[in-house]
Amino acid sequence: MAESFIEVSAGHADRRIDKFLRAQLKGVPASLIFRQMRKGDIRVNGRKVDPNYRLQEGDRIRMWQMDLLADLPPPVVDKHIFKAVADSVLFEDAELLVINKPAGIPVHGGTGHGGGVIEALRQKFPQERDLELVHRLDRDTSGLLLVSKTTSVLRELQEILRDREEEIFRGYLLKVEGAWPGDLRQIDVPLKRTETTVVPHSDGLRARTYFEVVKRLPGATLVKAQLATGRKHQIRVHAQYAGHPIVGDPRYGSRGGRAATMHLHAAELVAPRGAGKRQKFTAPLPKEWGMGRV
Repeated sequence: MAESFIEVSAGHADRRIDKFLRAQLKGVPASLIFRQMRKGDIRVNGRKVDPNYRLQEGDRIRMWQMDLLADLPPPVVDKHIFKAVADSVLFEDAELLVINKPAGIPVHGGTGHGGGVIEALRQKFPQERDLELVHRLDRDTSGLLLVSKTTSVLRELQEILRDREEEIFRGYLLKVEGAWPGDLRQIDVPLKRTETTVVPHSDGLRARTYFEVVKRLPGATLVKAQLATGRKHQIRVHAQYAGHPIVGDPRYGSRGGRAATMHLHAAELVAPRGAGKRQKFTAPLPKEWGMGRV
């Protein structure tokens, strides 16, 4: 089986290899790329690396040709997913798309689902050849999601998220079980990823979330959360750690009553847009919450 190589240019230096490969190998399932990396079939300068490896100019990536098919047909996007994503676009200009992602739709295709948000958007906007996710939301989380149209904007925003997270405000609304204490305004507990989940752990990565009670509800509380760091499942795990899991959370929720969707929504986002300007985006709560305007 023939090998293929990619040499990393200066323009992609310091980019995570998993994000780089997913941008290069459009149409190749992310799960396949990760599996090839775990097996060592994808190597950098002859060495096995993990998905977090940051590329350097001149790095030589080797992989099997079977993973580099340029003409792979795009994943089939289910009609209801395509319509839901197409109808969720809140903002568009020459550099950026902002969508209000519905709960239950993955941000990209993978195991068990052929297409998600990014595949639907590429199908809706075929003329935009550089569409990429700036960040992610969990499949069960709804709300604001940034999608870049240009490589330069993608790199700029991802660099800010990586090195200067405080420059991008991300506000969430969540409905939690029980009465959230009014004086519990911050949780600063490190989080560690395991093979299947995320857990509070002293050896984990720093994770800080700010909380504020918005409204008391029967048996629940509507809470506002602001991320100071952006760890996987951060708000969900911190809410569970506080003893007030998010209503409808399929992984970190209680075993009590169930809801049709997880009640976690990315409601507000303020991002730098160059030349010292900042732009604010807001997304209304899903109708399924039955909350109306907050």
